[in-house]
Amino acid sequence: MASNTQVVRKILDPTKLGTWNIVRRPPIDSETVIQGAVRAANSDAFKQYQLKEGVRLRRALKALTHGKNIFVYHNIRTNQVVYSLTRYLEKNSVLRQLIFHGKKTVPATLRKDMWVPYFSVHFNDSKVGLRAYHLLREFSMQRQLAPPREMITITKELLDRKRPRDPDDAKKFDEKYSEKVGQLMPKEWRARAVMDQKATSVADIAAVLAIQEEEIKNGFADGKRGYLTRTARRRRREAREKEQELAERNATQISEFEKEVLNAPEFIPNKQIEFKIQEPKEDPNSEYHLEGDQVKVLWGDIRDAEYAESWPDRVTHGELRLARDHVMAGQKHLLYGLQTLANDEFKEKEKEKDEKKDPEAVN
Repeated sequence: MASNTQVVRKILDPTKLGTWNIVRRPPIDSETVIQGAVRAANSDAFKQYQLKEGVRLRRALKALTHGKNIFVYHNIRTNQVVYSLTRYLEKNSVLRQLIFHGKKTVPATLRKDMWVPYFSVHFNDSKVGLRAYHLLREFSMQRQLAPPREMITITKELLDRKRPRDPDDAKKFDEKYSEKVGQLMPKEWRARAVMDQKATSVADIAAVLAIQEEEIKNGFADGKRGYLTRTARRRRREAREKEQELAERNATQISEFEKEVLNAPEFIPNKQIEFKIQEPKEDPNSEYHLEGDQVKVLWGDIRDAEYAESWPDRVTHGELRLARDHVMAGQKHLLYGLQTLANDEFKEKEKEKDEKKDPEAVN
């Protein structure tokens, strides 16, 4: 007798699973041998083993999309900017990007309430994405270690912003700084000016994408190289074999997680939900829906894109959905019309109303 159960398949984005508790602490079989014996679920050995399995699972999930996405966060107090290859911030990765500019310029730990999503960049090729990530990190570090003269120079506009409102304090302020226009800022001012990367990071990503256009034309990331020695060919072959073995282990671990946890026998009347972990590329409303060498940039505030003078033709712009937690959300779905707000040299598109969704258009 044929079963009438309907199977509903749902795609799970691997970049969003790293914050799930079930991924951080995946279920472990009670008969698993840990340190030479079967351990109780409330024992320290069992909990430590569960944490290590969670780290391995998160690493396997990150490998699926490694390099294809860059997630950018900024500090709401200092306007510092950090780049991440994961949708959520990792403590060691964030603190490693922060450069010491003086007292209290580098936090002791990561406070997730101080870092908010800024924008995200999505590529079709992981090699191109990793190259962009490295360039962004280099540009940010170079600007902070060797800032341009005009960035750390006292100007009249700067004094107008910093002048106290109290008349007596304002008079003392003018006596101290009015003759210093054109000179270098004091140490405290200079630290704050160099830490503020919010505007320059947008100019950096636009410049990086323009640089990559020339690199792609010259054959970057096409898999073709010049002459290689016998030793270089052997090392490349060994590296590819190791990458293949690692990819197979990751695929096995993810498939076991899907089978044992996500696709457990939880039935709805005449309906069974089957989960699959992969990039939702087929969804036109997804940030992963890209063609060729297209690059998609999603913004928390679309007006921030105007910090860059121009954008390459292969770049399209959209908006991020609002999220209540510190994890960066995906692409915002517009009520009607195109999902892309701007493209080319940031020319805004007009929202086209869909007659089926907008009753006013029918009337």
